[in-house]
Amino acid sequence: MCGIVGYIGQSGAAAILVEGLRTLEYRGYDSAGVALVAGDGQFRITRASGKLINLQAKIDLQDPSPLGIGHTRWATHGRPTEENAHPHRSNDGKVVAVHNGIFENFLELRAELKAAGNTFVSETDTECFPVMVSHLMQGGLGFVEAFRQAVGRMRGIYAIACLHAHDPDRILVARSGPPLVVGLGEGENFLASDVVPLLRHTRKVIYIEDGDLAEITRQGARLFRLDGSEVQRTVHTVPFDPVAAEKGGFKHFMQKEIFEQPQAISNTLLNRLPVEADEPMPLDLPFTHDQLRAFDRIAILACGTSWHAGLVGKFFLEQLARIPVDIDYASEYRYRDPVVPPHTLAIGITQSGETADTLAALKEAGARGARTLVICNVQGSTATRQAGATLLTHAGPEIGVASTKAFTTQLCVLLLLALRIGETKGTLDPQLRAELIQGLRELPAVLERLYALEPQIAKWAQDWREARDFLYLARGPLYPIALEGALKLKEISYIHAEGYPAGEMKHGPIALIDRHLPIVALMPNDAHREKTLSNLQEAAARDGRILGLVTEGDEGLDHIAEDVLHLPKMHPWLTPILYVVPLQLLAYHIAVLRGCDVDQPRNLAKSVTVE
Repeated sequence: MCGIVGYIGQSGAAAILVEGLRTLEYRGYDSAGVALVAGDGQFRITRASGKLINLQAKIDLQDPSPLGIGHTRWATHGRPTEENAHPHRSNDGKVVAVHNGIFENFLELRAELKAAGNTFVSETDTECFPVMVSHLMQGGLGFVEAFRQAVGRMRGIYAIACLHAHDPDRILVARSGPPLVVGLGEGENFLASDVVPLLRHTRKVIYIEDGDLAEITRQGARLFRLDGSEVQRTVHTVPFDPVAAEKGGFKHFMQKEIFEQPQAISNTLLNRLPVEADEPMPLDLPFTHDQLRAFDRIAILACGTSWHAGLVGKFFLEQLARIPVDIDYASEYRYRDPVVPPHTLAIGITQSGETADTLAALKEAGARGARTLVICNVQGSTATRQAGATLLTHAGPEIGVASTKAFTTQLCVLLLLALRIGETKGTLDPQLRAELIQGLRELPAVLERLYALEPQIAKWAQDWREARDFLYLARGPLYPIALEGALKLKEISYIHAEGYPAGEMKHGPIALIDRHLPIVALMPNDAHREKTLSNLQEAAARDGRILGLVTEGDEGLDHIAEDVLHLPKMHPWLTPILYVVPLQLLAYHIAVLRGCDVDQPRNLAKSVTVE
């Protein structure tokens, strides 16, 4: 939701913190702020509403202070104003804090602190924390002990970083839910909500676990629990290249990430396809052969784009492994008292590995007896540490809020998993297995051919940029792609769009069709083609304006469609991966033409770390 950075060392912290916030702005861009510890035992706090550039215009990047914390906000409590921007401070001005998450009992704490004579100047839940630390210190406690007790008073989910003006040798942090990562340097150490801001300085990191508190000094980091007992955490080496998180000549991160999909999928498939026809799928899973054979039900838990990936995964898993698959919105799963039979595999899908709803749902499934597996893009994230098994997508850093390459790599991993389980259960037709493995090998090269269609897609965007509504239609495993295409358009262009199974069109949405409604139709040459064509003829008869995506050589829509994109021939099972790319490009170009902020669309954040 929000982004936290911290620095303690010898260099000027201001420039380091602002650069770190720049790489974290995808996590929140309603406001931003920095607190630096000055040499006179005071704080220099600079805050601004809106984008980070507004903060940069106000702060002195040459400030020599070697200690500070910063924050970029996605508003939960209180409007996105400068007064509500972090860092927040105590009444005496000696304690400052930044916070990601929600303090569920903040009203109760504010009332208690007000009764003790404290005042509040913001609408946020965060402000109660530095006020509480200061209040406890006025009762005689030291900074570390007051911080520990204040953390113990907070209910909810949170990541906190805190400073004291008269104690310039430490940053205190705590985590219960949203991620925090410590970067280890030489005579200097760093803190961030994500590894990306750390990569310019170090690749050695410690992931702070749920329930951990930490004291970060220039010499290192001491981790402890709420009861004061110290704990040891593994030092990880991060594989990402910091250059991979930059735009590399593209206008937007989203555009770059759309074009990175062939390489991302190559990375996903690396060492995961058999070399010889009779070789088993070399997918690294901690389950034994007997355990894989024993799974007789799968529950997929995800949100947003990852939920759409799960819908496609249901097609893969049920047809290749012949296992019934339930798919739930993770945000709803815990609240319906789910039935989890024995031998259930619960699969959580999350790009960041920090999605609060997915983490909670996966934990609930595990508590009810399911074995758990997470499909994730971030090694070392909470999900990868919580789940019993992990399949990494290896998509590389995805900075654009609207997910693109993370989605297509999730689809690849789901297909690999379905092949592996089907192979183990003996339900997989050998000929189909060989065709899919070959199709996956060819997939990156086929995707590369799609980008030649971008000028035609850009023309569609020019023609339809002023449309108020879009309808996306498809059948079978392409139906979730219709949902995803509609979601992408909504997310970044703010145009209302809906995805529907084409066969459901006449059960309601057909009432919307007129000559002003663009209908994006996905009609590959597969088993559903004839039925889809019939549905689209019904739409055309009502003056629907059809924009068709079809297989090369298919002229079935030529007489009724406004325009048609001819996509390369691909195995029908792989068409979901192929057909989503033009939809990503269409949403991107419409958003650019409408002047929207493509990488940081309003009201959205990359990693949703609160329920």
